[in-house]
Parts: sequence; structure tokens; C-alpha cells
Amino acid sequence: MHQTLYFASQNLNKFNEIAALLPEGFVLKNLDEFKLDHELAETGTTLEENAIQKATYIAERFGVACFADDSGLEVAALQGAPGIYSGRYAGEAKNHDANMNKLLHELQDKTDRSACFKTVIAYHDGQQVHCFTGQICGQIQLERKGNKGFGYDPLFIPDGHTLTFAEMSPEQKNQWSHRAKALKAFLGFLGK
Repeated sequence: MHQTLYFASQNLNKFNEIAALLPEGFVLKNLDEFKLDHELAETGTTLEENAIQKATYIAERFGVACFADDSGLEVAALQGAPGIYSGRYAGEAKNHDANMNKLLHELQDKTDRSACFKTVIAYHDGQQVHCFTGQICGQIQLERKGNKGFGYDPLFIPDGHTLTFAEMSPEQKNQWSHRAKALKAFLGFLGK
């Protein structure tokens, strides 16, 4: 018996990361199933609001239970920026290189390079929304290291580790990542 999970996202990197984390018995489907011709709105002021907005839109429009995630990098010396704007920190083009360049520029004269990655998963079961949060803290490096992962992974070393997320194998990253922690809580809720 398989359980289908609809993931309200157009981000293939996130889809692949979550698919790798799901235990046997789950089938993950993304927005390609619905032939959506526009990006989902993210107009909330918090990660929670954005995740809820996306999950609710798909659940109500297509009549399916689904989940969405919103993730952000919160840097202490930048008062939590880029936060909800992590994907478009350097502009609406959502360019990972430009985002990392801007972050490094903003931190160039800062000694505190502590940061936390945070993911909020919102699950709309057709009746109500349930939220699950995962977080991991670490340090922003002075330069990029590694070529795996996506987003800010080449700059972020989790506390207690010596490699950036981009230097880790996907399996290593998935042991500690913010998304993995949020998904574990979500799966616990589903009773799997």
C-alpha cells in the first residue's frame, strides 16, 4: 500500500532532497501533476506564513491534501537576513551565485558569522493546516567550498562538523539538515 504525498513546490532541488528522505511506501508528486502555469505566491512575512499559503492554495484549488515547505538562512549579524528572502536575496532572478556573493559582501566586515538554516513544512489535510519546523545552526564560511547541494550550501558548515553542506554527500547532509528534521516531524505526525 502506497501513500501519495503532494508537494506544493516547483523547486526540483527540494523535491529530490525530500524524495530521498521518504521511507518506503510513499510516492512523492510535485506541481507538475497539476500543470500549474505560474509560481506559487510567497507574500507572507514568515517562513510559516509562506508555507501555509502555498499548501492552502494547492489544497483548496485542486482538492488534495498536500504539503509545502519554506526555508531560509537566518544570519545573526544581519538581524536574521536573508530569512524569507533567501531565494531572492540578490533579486527576483533567484540566482544562487548572486545570493552567495551578496551574503559574503554583507558579512565581509563582520566577526560573528553564526547562522541557522530553518525549514517549515505546512501540511494541509483538506480541513486544517499543521506545521513542522526543523533547524540547524552553524557558521558562514569566508569562501565557497564544495559543489553538491544548492542555495547557500557551499558557505554553510553545521555546528560540530568540518565540511560545508556542499562538501557532504546528499546522504550526509540529509542526516542533519533543517529540511530532514522538519520532514521527520511531519512523517511522525502522519504515523509512519
